[in-house]
Amino acid sequence: MAWLLLALAGLFEVVWAVGLKYAEGFTRPLASTITVAAMAASVALLGLAMRELPLGTAYAVWTGIGTVGTAVLGIVLFAEPATALRLGCIALIALGIIGLKLVH
Repeated sequence: MAWLLLALAGLFEVVWAVGLKYAEGFTRPLASTITVAAMAASVALLGLAMRELPLGTAYAVWTGIGTVGTAVLGIVLFAEPATALRLGCIALIALGIIGLKLVH
């Protein structure tokens, strides 16, 4: 259950990170509200997951999910560059997340 909570926390991190772009410096009320709600949900779920998971593992996986998801959505939604080197680095982060899950 802790891993599911952690995965959800990571997904909410992606939502709030992308939401920051849409909120345009918190000048757009709906996007700002969604962003802040996703922040709260992300941190709350991370806290629940850390009841059972080690701090270092939980935090690294949480930020990794957020990093990979945000980078991919940046490419898809905002036409950010998708160079081979950038995609390779994103893949390395994903491998790190998988590795942390496997060694736990």
